[in-house]
Amino acid sequence: MGVITYEMEVTSSIPPAKMFKAFVLDVDNLIPKVIPQAIKCIEIIEGDGGPGIIKKITFGEGSQSNYMKHRIDSLDKENFTYCYTIIEGDALMDTLESIYYEVKLVASPDGGSICKNISKYHT
Repeated sequence: MGVITYEMEVTSSIPPAKMFKAFVLDVDNLIPKVIPQAIKCIEIIEGDGGPGIIKKITFGEGSQSNYMKHRIDSLDKENFTYCYTIIEGDALMDTLESIYYEVKLVASPDGGSICKNISKYHT
């Protein structure tokens, strides 16, 4: 098994707390409403909402993928960090065992945020 790591930073004018709430804490409700053509639904299939929970994301019609399942590995609301692993589904393309994501939001000098993302593709 090999691991390919990819690191990326994205800046935003939105403060970290607001960005974390929208894209991590409220994402299950927000994304299917904002882009229903891409994400049909997000449902919890195992767990109680904390680390260890497994979610199934069903993609919209016309998408290249049908679904994926991901597990939340850690969630730190105070430090705006979120780690999760894609463990099943079309997104793995029959060549990957899993994809691990580590997301951290930090304040930028202008009052916005910097999103630091590390992705690890396990072959």
